[in-house]
This record gives sequence, structure tokens and C-alpha cells, in this order.
Amino acid sequence: MKSVTHAFVERRSRVNELLDIILNSYSQIFFSTHRPFALLIMLVTFIDFYTGLFGLISVLTAAVAGIMLGFNRVTMRKGLLGFNSLLAGLGLGIYFSPSVYLLIIVILASLFTFLISVSLQGVIGKYGLPFLSIPFILGLWAFMLATKSFEVLGVSERGIYTLNELYTLGGTNLVKAYEYLNNLTLPDPVRAYFFSLSAILFQYNLLTGIVIAVGLLSFSRIAFSLSLIGFFIAFGFYHLIGAEVTSYDYSFFGFNYILSSIALGGFFLIPSRNAYLWMILVIPFVAILTISLNAVFMQFKIPIYALPFNIVVMLFLYSLKFREKYSYRLSEVYFQHNSPEKNLYIFLNNKERFRYKLFTPIKLPFFGTWKVSQAHDGEHTHKGVYKHAWDFILVNQEGKQFKNEGDYPEEYFCYNKPVIAPEDGVVEEIIDGIDDNVIGQPNLKDNWGNTLIIKHNNEVYSKLSHLKKGSFKVKKGEDVKFGQIVANCGNSGRSPYPHLHFQIQQSPYIGSVTMDYPLSNYIVHEKDAFQLKTHSRPEKEQLVSNIETSDLLVSALSFIPGQILEFKTEADSIVTWEVKVNEYNQSYLQCKNTDAKAYFENDQNLFYFTYYEGKKKSELFYFFQALFKLQKGYYQNLEITDQYPLYLTYPKAILWFHDFISPFLLLIRSQYSVQYKKIDDAITPSQIQLTSGLTNYFLKKKINEKSFRITIDRDGISDINITDDNRQIKLIR
Repeated sequence: MKSVTHAFVERRSRVNELLDIILNSYSQIFFSTHRPFALLIMLVTFIDFYTGLFGLISVLTAAVAGIMLGFNRVTMRKGLLGFNSLLAGLGLGIYFSPSVYLLIIVILASLFTFLISVSLQGVIGKYGLPFLSIPFILGLWAFMLATKSFEVLGVSERGIYTLNELYTLGGTNLVKAYEYLNNLTLPDPVRAYFFSLSAILFQYNLLTGIVIAVGLLSFSRIAFSLSLIGFFIAFGFYHLIGAEVTSYDYSFFGFNYILSSIALGGFFLIPSRNAYLWMILVIPFVAILTISLNAVFMQFKIPIYALPFNIVVMLFLYSLKFREKYSYRLSEVYFQHNSPEKNLYIFLNNKERFRYKLFTPIKLPFFGTWKVSQAHDGEHTHKGVYKHAWDFILVNQEGKQFKNEGDYPEEYFCYNKPVIAPEDGVVEEIIDGIDDNVIGQPNLKDNWGNTLIIKHNNEVYSKLSHLKKGSFKVKKGEDVKFGQIVANCGNSGRSPYPHLHFQIQQSPYIGSVTMDYPLSNYIVHEKDAFQLKTHSRPEKEQLVSNIETSDLLVSALSFIPGQILEFKTEADSIVTWEVKVNEYNQSYLQCKNTDAKAYFENDQNLFYFTYYEGKKKSELFYFFQALFKLQKGYYQNLEITDQYPLYLTYPKAILWFHDFISPFLLLIRSQYSVQYKKIDDAITPSQIQLTSGLTNYFLKKKINEKSFRITIDRDGISDINITDDNRQIKLIR
């Protein structure tokens, strides 16, 4: 029975894979993987039945070839290796009369175009560039030129009998709709826009153009608005320079402006003011290339198809590779979500959440809770090029840093306390042998006193100064790990009283200038509360510590590949999640019931989700929202806030309209918060309770809320109680 079930599941998986390859090949024409949009595009190709049929045959041919030859399944499923073959099949199908001979030619052309796609992916792809529709252009040129010598192929006359063909496809209603739309009284530029959209699929009618426009609007408001902006900028440029504009130009070349604007304004670049600006500046280049290339290629009676779009987009994207400095204002899309809105909202979310992702995570260089006696741009020292530094001391509950009268170094609470490596690295330099000072008499000759410098990478070094003579536990050139004791706090050098001087610098020398560099994760201890600081800078008078983890939280959040998590719902059904790792070494939870995936990262201090894909009605989505970001130490009433990606949590109706202005202005936000509410025993806890919530805002007004109560015990996450629109949902481990 199990083998039969397994065979059924495997067969269904293969069918789904083939469907993804086919449908995404259609939607990839507009840089999309949106299935409803793909179905719509497929449908309109069948307005001319045989054109649609030969297009479908081309996609199937490419799909079967890719599977048989063993090409990357992820790339295949996205339609990236199939859409060029589809375009070649549509081009041949519309031009020639249907026959067995045409079927053979279409299959050959599809295979040829597919091989060009694979080859260009290897050649152009290594530069981080897309091959766009170059394979389709080369493949169709080759076969269109060759078929001039094929006497068995006849040029199609089906366009003469369009109404008959539509009647066969959709009956009287479709014929009436076609006639009504084609006879609409529209301004010439608007008609030209719709004709240009239809020409992308080798058709020339308003019905196709309007259907594609509606599909484009449904798929992406940003892509739709860009298609309008790009086309009408080109239209205006034509009239500005006095170039002749004919319906033929729009039919076969207008789509160059549409595709260029979508590609640069919202697909390969993050939609933004700068992306739109450069798209507008680039469109005239597309127009000039269209005019000039058409003049050349018409001599050989070869259509230029989408050649101008390919040349300009690839030139612009390639030129960005040579920028000396990365810019958030004009950012390339490095992980493609095939939706301008998703690309934008994820970029904005990640820009805030992970802005220091590439930074080495430097932490505080001590155990316990210390006080910042002097921060950046200090009162006594820490001036000029040395201003980005901290001084730390230990104080008691009354705020005093010493016992008795404080006349001797030994009376200071921080004196002789261990100093630890703030991150993994190599000991670069050690200065030892300098005696501790008499209290109030700093050593101005040996300014830094006994000092340790640790190299964390080629551009980040940490320096620990005023250490105690002879207290070093490491040697120069030795590898050290975060938390390893390296020396003890002292009172050497320019130090009137015992304290620890700590700074980050870019070079390995004792007198190197300081660098304004944030500390990765630490806790600020206030009178009645705690704050988690992530990539921030301790301020004067703050009491700070590294995160002291709770074994209960660490264990509950330690998701190991292969681990299975099961929760029972209120309906007594079981949801099962498995911890997996993909080919990019990304960890994620996958729901076996819905196939949804929740990607996460897990370090020694924090657990946080990074991305979710799949059905939002899945219990895994609630889990994703509830545990969006947690730190692994328990601090009573600690509150952590973060921001969800808008496309995941915001009401679709509002988001749909907001998409139009999102590249320029955000009026909405989706906030996550979690509070550490209860622990049964601070020393040996067996249960911890957290509460978290989701709040959507329009400007400063709350739109909707969702709350979660999470219980963690020695067996892990034991239950989650969810309140969503006054509806109670419960997951029990």
C-alpha cells in the first residue's frame, strides 16, 4: 500500500512540475510566475487556434528536452528555459499555414531555441546578466530565413477568416466581444498601446491587448503602470523628434518600450524613484535603436522583434556591475521573486532588518552587566579621530564603582575582572608590562597601557586597553573565540581609575583611529525594563550586557535538519512540519500538509524568520507570524519589535491600491512585537510564556491586529494560542 501511495505522490509531483514549466513559460514573457496570468496569456494565444497550438507544442518540446537532458529543475520550473521556445513557436505558428511539415519545423525550432537559451545562460549568466529573449530572436531569424527555401510551407491566410476562427473557439459571444472591442472609439495612442501588447504574442487586435492589460494589472500594479509610462514616453519622444509613426511601428516595435520599462523599472531593479527615472531616460535609446535597426534590417526583410529591448536592458544592467559603491537608491534584484511588488517589499523589509548582515558581529567584551562611563565623542577623551570608543566600568546597586574610599585599584569592582574576545579572530598585537597607576594619576607616557588587538577580518579589528599587567591568557598569533577570556581589566596607561577601553578600528596598529561600528546584539538594563539592541551603539550611563541565553529557549528554538514538529489543532487534526536545508544552505520549515515553507536563521543569540512562501491559511503561517523574531535570553517584560514584509500580512484590498505609489511612498506598515511575560523559576525554569502580535497601520491608524500566546517548556514549544479577528485558534504540541 505504501509503495502505491508513494508512486501516486511521485506521479503527481511530476505532473505538477510539468505544469509549472509550461505555465511559467507563458508568464515569463512578462517576467512573471503568476499562474492565473499564465493561464490568461495561454488562452489569448488560442484566439488564433493554430498559433496557440504550435506555441503549446513548442513549450512541451522544450520541457521534455530539459527534463530528459537533466537541466536544473528550479530554472526549468520557473519557465526561464521555455519562454523563448514558446515565442519561436508562436512566431512560426502565426506566419505559416498548419501542416505536418510546420509541426516538424516548430519542434526543431523549439529545440534549437532551447539549446541557445541553455548556452546563453552559461555564457551571459556568469556575468550575472539575464539572456532575456535573445534565444527567441536568434532562433526565429534562423528558421524564418531558412523557410524561404522550404516549398512545402505555405504562408498563413488565417487572418482573413479571424471571425470564423473565433466562432469555433468561443461561439457567438466571443465574436461579438471581439467586434465590440475592435470597434471601440479610442485615442490613437491608447489603441497603439493595446496593439503593442497584443504584438508581444504575435497578434494584432484590441481584444488580445486589452486582455493582457487586464492580466498585467491583476498580476502587478507596478508592472502595469510601468508599461503605460514606458510606451507613452516613447510615443512622446517619436513626436518630439518628428519621427514617422505608423500602426506597423506600434504593432511590431511598441512592445520594446513596454518590456524595457517593466524590466528596468520594476523587475531587474528594485522599483524606486531612481529606477523609474533611469527607465524614463533609457526609453529614448530604445526608440533610437528601434528606428536605426529597423532601417538596417528591413533591407534584408528581417523583423527586429525585441532586439532593441534586449540590447538596451543588457547594456544598462551590465554597466551597473562596474559601480564602485553599492547604492540602495538604485539597487539590483539579487534574489528574484518574479513580482515587482514582492521584490520591493522584501527589499525594504530586509534593508531595515538585515542592513548589517555583511558586518562582522562584534559584541561586548565582558561577562555580566557593565556601565558605560564614557561613550562616543566623550567628555574627557574619545575626541577627534578617536571619538568612536567606549569606556566600561562595574557598579553596585547604589551606582558606585568601588568599595571603601576607592583609593586603590583593588577596591574597584571591575578591577581584575575577566575581559573576553568580542568575536572570533586572531590576536594581532599585545602590549604588556605596564604597571597599574595610582588612583587619580594616569600614565600619559604609555597612553593605551597594556593593550590587546584582535583581528576579526581584514578591515575590522577590536582593541582592548588599560588591561592588567601580566594578566594575558593568550599569545600573539593565537586564534580566539567569542567569550574566551583573553586578559583582566586593569588601570594601566592613561587611566585615572580602573576601567575597560574598547574600540573598533580598520588597521592593526596601537594608535589606529577609531571606526564608527555598531555592536551586534546586547541588552540595555533599565530600572523596570530591558531593551534588546541590534546593531547599535551603547550610550553613556547605560547598563549593558551580552545576551545571557536561557537553556529552555535555546533548546526550543534549535531546529535541526530532519527534525519533525507535530501540532494538534482544535479540530484534532495533525499538522506536520519538517526542518530542511536547501541548495543555498537556507534552513526552513516545510509543512507536509500544505507544502508551505518558512525560512529562518538561527545564531547563538537570535532566532528569526526571513521569508515565507505558500498558503496563508496554513498553520505554519501563524507560526511564522508568532515567532517572527526572538532572542534566546529571558528578560522579564522585554519587548522586541520588528517589521513584517507588507505583501505577507497586509489586507489585499488596501495593498492593491497602495502598490501604485509604493516605489515612491509608503503609507502603511506591518509591525511585529513580542513580550517576555512569565517564567516559573529564574534559576531552573521549566516553563516560559511569551506574547506576540501583529498590528497593521495606515499612517498612524491601526487597521487590524492579531495576537499570539506562546508557551515553551522542557519539550520545546508546547502550544500557541492565536486570536485572529476575534477567532480563537490553538496549536498544541
